[in-house]
Amino acid sequence: MAQIPNLDNAPLNFNAIREKSQKDLLDILQTIRGKKCLVIDPKLGGTLSMLIQFSRLKEGDGELRHLSADPVQTDSSNVVYLIRPQLTVMKTIASHIQNDISKGVQKKYFIYFVPRRTVACEKILEEEKVHNLVSLGEYPLYMVPLDEDVISFELELSLKGAPEINTLILLDREVDLVTPMCLQLTYEGLLDELLQINNGAVEVDASIMGAPQDAKKMKVPLNSSDKLYKEIRDLNFEVVVQVLRQKTTSIKEEYAGVKTTTEISELKDFVKKLNSLPEISRHVNLAQHLQSFTSKPSFHARLDIEQTILELQDFDSCFEYIEEMIHKQESIVSVLRLLVLFSLTNAGLPKKHFDYLRREILHSYGFEHMQLLYNLEKAGLFKRQETRTNWLSLTKGLQLINEETDTANPNDISYIFSGYAPLSIRLVQHAIRSGWRSIEELLKLLPGPHLDLKRGTPNHVDTFTGAQSDRVPDGRRSLVFVVFIGGVTFAEIAALRFLSSQEGMGYDFIVGTTRVVSGNSILEAIVGNSG
Repeated sequence: MAQIPNLDNAPLNFNAIREKSQKDLLDILQTIRGKKCLVIDPKLGGTLSMLIQFSRLKEGDGELRHLSADPVQTDSSNVVYLIRPQLTVMKTIASHIQNDISKGVQKKYFIYFVPRRTVACEKILEEEKVHNLVSLGEYPLYMVPLDEDVISFELELSLKGAPEINTLILLDREVDLVTPMCLQLTYEGLLDELLQINNGAVEVDASIMGAPQDAKKMKVPLNSSDKLYKEIRDLNFEVVVQVLRQKTTSIKEEYAGVKTTTEISELKDFVKKLNSLPEISRHVNLAQHLQSFTSKPSFHARLDIEQTILELQDFDSCFEYIEEMIHKQESIVSVLRLLVLFSLTNAGLPKKHFDYLRREILHSYGFEHMQLLYNLEKAGLFKRQETRTNWLSLTKGLQLINEETDTANPNDISYIFSGYAPLSIRLVQHAIRSGWRSIEELLKLLPGPHLDLKRGTPNHVDTFTGAQSDRVPDGRRSLVFVVFIGGVTFAEIAALRFLSSQEGMGYDFIVGTTRVVSGNSILEAIVGNSG
């Protein structure tokens, strides 16, 4: 199955965006005459794989390499670098060129910056005395469709080419850092939590997918081109297991019946159903792997303590649970994720508790983590309590806790976390239903400023009172573009899809984001920057 997602059903013309990006890249290569070697920045490889089959980049007698410190060994007369404008990358390219010069090798060098060149990068080429040997250009890649309703601003925010949007909602991740710290319980969310979805695919041991034990890792594409994945990805994982069981049981029963049939039409119908067998097999294998984690008592204990924290219940039990995790030396990211959730919902921890847990972390994981704890405190993620928490007011005012959630037949977005409705998506609900004026006092409890605008008003005042209609003049569903600055979780994407699917909801949602995140990826970035 192709990794590039099918975008034919996108409510916005994502195919045009992707085709333009493909054409721009192919035009660059076609303007360079002669045999060429395309050297791609590894950090761009995943992004490009969502746009174009790499075989198209090698059409003719072209070569394809990933940039590394090692010199490029090629017979091609043209070396084309496709890179991010990073100074370290420029120095690597300069060293390649200098290596060729030292060996008397003559080539033509082309550097295409994604999305644009910078003066600082050009200066590096001048300092390394290779600027006269290089032709410079730009590949203006700003937006990458990840699926039919998700677009990633991988490189820079740009809203050009989207005139069909009726309502735009911008949410800074800082407004709701609680949601990404919760374990995602949809199928897609759990896949990301446990296997990490990168560029629309997970990489797993081949044995998990039923391949021979000695086989290496394999990539499993995950997007709406896979019809079964599209059907089950946003369901609570408990329900996914039931759905897969029903599908496999149905095929077994039909197989038993078809062995005795003499009707060709029945055989034909059965063969059609067999076409879905590879998809079912793929997701049964993945679900079985996820279940090896979710069936553990420790997994359910973690979910219980998360729910207790979200409900601001039994502070001492939550504190002791985190203390025990530290003493067991569980993964520091796992410890910090629960600790940050605990701190965020309580507006910090009392000084005695804060100092104690801080000290215990340093004793258990090493004093080299002092900078990490400082960075978390500076970001407001794990801090001393200085004011009373607003979390209880938010949970009541926005109805974030739903104790009667039916994950099998949900009627509310709280099914996503088996009882907790993502704060960010509640804000979206209010924005399209009645505007943010109705929750003005609650918005004041959240970090940062807020602003409602109606298109065409001259002054920046609170005049927007929700999406004015769920239909546009020609009868189409109104299109709402929700942009998450700082990242979005798969759970939040699932919640928006759920809202769009509800009876009487006349809106389609497109999700724009700087990246797809989880609590782990947010904290891993902080850990990585604290070394």
